[in-house]
Amino acid sequence: LFTTLVEMSRAAVACTEQEDVASRIKQSTKLVGESCSDVIINATSVASNPSDAYFKRELSASSRDVSEKIAFFLAALQAGSRGTQACLSGMSMLAGIISDLETTSLFAAAGTLTPDGPQDSFSEHRDIVMSNARSLVDDTKKVVSGAAGSQEQLAVAAQNICRTAEALSSAGKNGAAAMGADDKEGQVLLLQSTKDVMTAMSSLLDATKNASGKSVQDPQMEQLKQAAKIMVTSISSLLKTVKMSEDEAQRGGRALESAVEALDQEVQLLQSPEPPTREATAVDLIHATKAITVSTARAVSVGTSLKQGELSSLANTSRKAIGELLATCKAAAYGADTEQQSELVVQAGLDVAKTFRVLLENIYMLSQKQTYDNRQKLPEQSKAVANAVSEVIQAAEVLKGTDWVNPEDPNVIAENELLAAASAIENAAKKLAILKPRSSPKDADERLPFDEQILEAAKAITAATGALVKSATQAQRELVSQGRGQTTKPGAVDDFSQWSQGLITAANMVSAATSTLCEAANALVTGGGSEERLVASAKSVAKSTAQLLVTCMIKADPNGSSVRRLQVGTAERKIF
Repeated sequence: LFTTLVEMSRAAVACTEQEDVASRIKQSTKLVGESCSDVIINATSVASNPSDAYFKRELSASSRDVSEKIAFFLAALQAGSRGTQACLSGMSMLAGIISDLETTSLFAAAGTLTPDGPQDSFSEHRDIVMSNARSLVDDTKKVVSGAAGSQEQLAVAAQNICRTAEALSSAGKNGAAAMGADDKEGQVLLLQSTKDVMTAMSSLLDATKNASGKSVQDPQMEQLKQAAKIMVTSISSLLKTVKMSEDEAQRGGRALESAVEALDQEVQLLQSPEPPTREATAVDLIHATKAITVSTARAVSVGTSLKQGELSSLANTSRKAIGELLATCKAAAYGADTEQQSELVVQAGLDVAKTFRVLLENIYMLSQKQTYDNRQKLPEQSKAVANAVSEVIQAAEVLKGTDWVNPEDPNVIAENELLAAASAIENAAKKLAILKPRSSPKDADERLPFDEQILEAAKAITAATGALVKSATQAQRELVSQGRGQTTKPGAVDDFSQWSQGLITAANMVSAATSTLCEAANALVTGGGSEERLVASAKSVAKSTAQLLVTCMIKADPNGSSVRRLQVGTAERKIF
């Protein structure tokens, strides 16, 4: 272990340009080695003299000394990576700011974000927002140059940009509140633009951390340049949003511009090598497409009316839907079984983002100047988005595998209910199997043979009913395998869905009637029931099983093997 530590120390010394830090790393490594040597010597002495208290105290003292020297070594390493540590701390702080802005946006969308006082106005906060935004441009340049400089320079630049970010976030929230709840679309737009800056800044610090100390030709440096460009773009977008916040005639177009820029950021996050912050399944991916479908239909409608309020609302909901879909795509791709599946999901998500971006850009151009050609493109562009969404759903189907079943499928629901009914009947049969006629005196009792007959008959009826329900389950499976159990589309109410509901109801009635029969038989043989109740329960079983048979026969193949089994089961039940 110490050999590995020495090798790591040499690498750290080679990477740092600060002589004092290099000297501290060398000295602390030497002290760790000396302490480890003392531990070995004292441990050998204790092994030779296990009962010697002096050697034990020396071993304990040398062990504590090793811990202290390792702490000095870690402190020396941290002193040589102050800039990297500052970037990590800044990213953590920005994550909290982003979460706070998202929460504030929810209050704004609900119309509950109000000014602090009646005299509070947006103009008071506008200049503060713009001043901090401009300061961020200078801070961004210093962070980028700090990646090629010393750790001390990077630490100072990272700390400065985080302080400016905190001030900008506070000014953005106060400015949004000052706009008043009556202008909730404007509030959400300002908060979203501020959040975009924070998200870009977090990506910038991450890229800076990875590029720190690397050569100019290193690929990490190219990623840093791209992150810096996105950062400057987001700041420019925020400045435009602030300038147009009081101009309602331009607000809708600005919101669309901001949504397109946010979409580009989400695409960068999808393609970044960083792991996702959550997990997602194929079902989550399919659910995420629903919001895209709704936003696409709304985009076509808004592209026709071009009302400023509707444009702002469309921009806000669209950026949320796209962000959620791409984040889900990344999480689902990360958990895919194969690389091919992962690439398929990512590409499908990128296609949705690309087609939706074209749609939003066209609506933006229509909001600036209406032309016949652009208006005619809306249906075609919405169809392209729909096709891309279909590709996402197909990719999700690939992720599911062959063993996955949709729990909302009427076929699956019907089969589960039939199996549950069969299980309930089997449990009732087991209860009957352990029942015994009531105990009687030694003298002959004429009721004893009758009780035994009741139990045997109840057991036989229960067994026949259970077989009938299993045959109904098999009949339902045959329908699905023959392709006769396909619904038109998810959520649609068609003949087969109604038939499945009828089958479920009939199976539940059979299960309940059989349980009632078992209870009546038990009560009669133990002296707590009546023959009339037993007869009524038997008739209920007959009626419910007849309904189950009729329901199965409606859709089943009259010449199929499952129908023959049903008919045999019904005949057996009638015998009893």
